[in-house]
Amino acid sequence: MPSMDTSRHRLTRRQVIERLLAPGMLSLAVLSGAGGQAPRRAPIARTDATTSAWLTLPPTPAWPAARRSGLAAVNGTKIFFAQFGEGPPVLLLHGGLGNSNHWGHQVAELAKTHSVTVMDTRGHGRSPVTSRSFSYSLFAEDVAALLDFLQIPAAAIVGWSDGAITALQLGLTKPERVSRLFSFGGNVSLDGMNPSSGSSQMFAAYAARCQTEYAELSPTPDKWPELRAGLRTMWRTQPTFPRQKLAALKMPVTISAGEHDEIIRREHTEYMARVIPGARLAILPGVSHFAMLQNPAQFNKALLDFLTAKN
Repeated sequence: MPSMDTSRHRLTRRQVIERLLAPGMLSLAVLSGAGGQAPRRAPIARTDATTSAWLTLPPTPAWPAARRSGLAAVNGTKIFFAQFGEGPPVLLLHGGLGNSNHWGHQVAELAKTHSVTVMDTRGHGRSPVTSRSFSYSLFAEDVAALLDFLQIPAAAIVGWSDGAITALQLGLTKPERVSRLFSFGGNVSLDGMNPSSGSSQMFAAYAARCQTEYAELSPTPDKWPELRAGLRTMWRTQPTFPRQKLAALKMPVTISAGEHDEIIRREHTEYMARVIPGARLAILPGVSHFAMLQNPAQFNKALLDFLTAKN
């Protein structure tokens, strides 16, 4: 699908990645598109609390006490997981370079009514680096294998950034494991990067935090350069989800992004919501790519609306 943006000044994915990853940072790319029916918009009320929140990167929150946690030997690697609460199953997938602690505010709220599972993506956080190459397909296989290990037939999957792409990959390849799908700050193709994202101070702060947390959490803390290198290769070539496959998704889907997302073009988020049948579009006001930290109450409301919707 060709991009609607033909600007000569648009950065290529490789150029943006090189800028973002000089100190080590998260990168995604997107493609603007057209066609399909206008998506349903999930009503999100603006509040004074969102004012200028997008200019901040609040501290990584702490989890409540987990009822179960550990390392699962699955799919040729070891995946850290933790579980909280009781009720319908929800699995939270974090962003690139990060770890599952970034979901702390969401875990505390969702665990009141749901069985919440978090995991550290292969090579991230407490999950050791056991391979030099990464892909969203491999990440999705890890998710399915962890669900098998935990004896969860299907779950609502909530993904942020790289986690959102992994959630979509799982929905495309193993739809029977996904009861509902919430994608925040994700993308489905390589073009469409916001040209100004390479100079984002927010991403510099995020990358520095991730490196510090990796040194504290990882059983292989010396392998941070290997994690960065493997992700860099993946980000240069993935994802590439065809429009026709996205149009085949049948589970309830919400496509969401922050009003001030630093790297995702609004047109692309809207494109994703248009091509996925029945998808809801939720643009969260006053926040950026880090909405779950910047305004947890607003983000949690969007999640609960998604989890409790009748369709």
